[in-house]
Amino acid sequence: MPARPADKLLSHYDANARALPWRNPPGSPPMDPYRVWLSEVMLQQTTVATVKPRFRRFVERWPTVEALAAAPAEDVMQEWAGLGYYARARNLHACAKSVAATGGFPRTADGLRKLPGIGDYTAAAVASIAFGEGTAAVDTNVERVIARLHGIDRPVAEARPDIRRLAAAMWPRDRAGDFAQALMDLGATICRPKAPLCGECPLAADCVAFASGTPEAFPGPKAKAIRPHRHGEAWWIERDGAIWLVRRPEKGILGGMAALPGPEWATAAPTGRAIAIVSHGFTHFTLDLHVTHRAAPPDSEGWWQGLATISEAGLPTLYARAIEAALAAREARADAA
Repeated sequence: MPARPADKLLSHYDANARALPWRNPPGSPPMDPYRVWLSEVMLQQTTVATVKPRFRRFVERWPTVEALAAAPAEDVMQEWAGLGYYARARNLHACAKSVAATGGFPRTADGLRKLPGIGDYTAAAVASIAFGEGTAAVDTNVERVIARLHGIDRPVAEARPDIRRLAAAMWPRDRAGDFAQALMDLGATICRPKAPLCGECPLAADCVAFASGTPEAFPGPKAKAIRPHRHGEAWWIERDGAIWLVRRPEKGILGGMAALPGPEWATAAPTGRAIAIVSHGFTHFTLDLHVTHRAAPPDSEGWWQGLATISEAGLPTLYARAIEAALAAREARADAA
């Protein structure tokens, strides 16, 4: 009897599984659900290469969900700096508090979905990998694999119900966690968006997209949305080798993060002369941040941060780049004088 695609993939995973700090080897007992959950949150919109050292540092500082729950929110946000999508850090802390208060993680996807910041995919991934529940964990990589395997040439947004149904139908109940990770690995390393390595794929003989000769055409491309552009102003307030920093409001973009002070971002560029301008892309819009001089701190809470210790402030990438640009511009002016 020919091997099922699921069996082929699991055999390939047994021999080729990536060694990652949040995984146990194939066939081993499940990893601590805290580490599974933490890795899944960190990996949202962030590459494995970026996450690995940050994950290790995070669990060294907070080795259990109870330790994370007891940490000050400001410390968690500071440790998250540079990983982006900062609502994840706020939800991470809230979720840790909820789990610690109830004595542990729920063992089912339905129970996990009730926790702060856990959506359908993360709930399914934690339930399958940490607890062995036979729930299909379908992320972007898995959607691509399933669409190519079955020759779905519609955009994923249109085909998602069919993709999820097909994924659930092939999900083995006896090795649910290993299968989830096997599909993730396949999508990340072989069934890539561009230049897929079909010659190395254990599912090539079963794959409609491969048989077509144009596997990259599956799934169909999504329509490109035009992102609006905004402008922001960040005030450079300096005294005795230190600059004035504030903490952004808890809700909203970069919520709770350290930042240069300034007004709300708008569609029109500020009129003041900029020391430096940095461009940054968010998911739904692009931004030019204009760094301008201001004589005195605004009438709001904040603190003086020494420029010599600015790396310890926990700045998100946008503001770290803005400060680097302002300092570089000042050095260039000094050299030209």
